[in-house]
Amino acid sequence: MGSRWGINRTVGQIYALLFVSQVPLNADDMADTLGFSRSNVSMGLKELQAWRLVRLRHLPGDRREYFEAPEDVWEIFRVLATERRRREIEPTLSMLRSALLVTPDNDAERHAQARMREMHDLIERLMSWFDEIQKLQPETAMQLMDLGSKVTKVLEMRDALTGRGRARKAAERAADGTTD
Repeated sequence: MGSRWGINRTVGQIYALLFVSQVPLNADDMADTLGFSRSNVSMGLKELQAWRLVRLRHLPGDRREYFEAPEDVWEIFRVLATERRRREIEPTLSMLRSALLVTPDNDAERHAQARMREMHDLIERLMSWFDEIQKLQPETAMQLMDLGSKVTKVLEMRDALTGRGRARKAAERAADGTTD
């Protein structure tokens, strides 16, 4: 799973071991269990710490460092989403903002800038929505996710009652060049 999310395979295996482990593990235990070199485990742990996906623990009477994954899967999701945002989304938004500050000189540049503005506005809207979701208690967020397509049906019903649905469908048909 980790390699599909852009995480090194070794790091993914280290995290998987920590995630399923009932007890905190030290680097030597991880190296033995996974058949990795101690240095590979150390590098993997540093990366996982940089992502804030593991916690360092010290056990009484033991000088070694132990590591564990957070127990709460919702916390893991929040950390992953926050780190992805910081590493990927925010630099993209920054680049788009910079590009939008440039005055276009011709139609091709105006078109390109309009497309970049659409992307910027969509990402901004998604990040605002994400910020609101992050504020929810896990139980509330799970209920919201369970609603799924029911929300769409409620919005369609609202549109039908207010007439907004007909206007939107007419606009979509006009954009597609189709008629009734």
